[in-house]
Amino acid sequence: MQVQSAAAPVLVFMVTVVVILNSLIGLACLYAAWRVWRLKRTLAAIADVLIIAERNTHQVLHGAPDAIVKGQLGVYQLRQQTQQLQKVQQIMALVGLGRSLWQQRTPSRRQKPNLNHRRNPR
Repeated sequence: MQVQSAAAPVLVFMVTVVVILNSLIGLACLYAAWRVWRLKRTLAAIADVLIIAERNTHQVLHGAPDAIVKGQLGVYQLRQQTQQLQKVQQIMALVGLGRSLWQQRTPSRRQKPNLNHRRNPR
């Protein structure tokens, strides 16, 4: 019977160690679960903020493609008008050059009549 009595304190010690280790493992798991729960709440709040930001961004930018196309069309039309204006300016410059060359070439044909000349009165 002494064998049983000598094993009893060792058995009690082993059970105590197992209970303490299980309690520590349980507390560690409870702490981990609490941290995961907090992380879940934080991620849910971040997701809500991102959803609101996406909605606001969509409301602001939903008309952007149409505005961009309209702006591109305006730029295209302005470039066309600028090219036409440049062509007209070149034509006007050529007309002015031709006119000045024509005047230099034929100055005697463009004399004004003398209006101060008096006729003989009768």
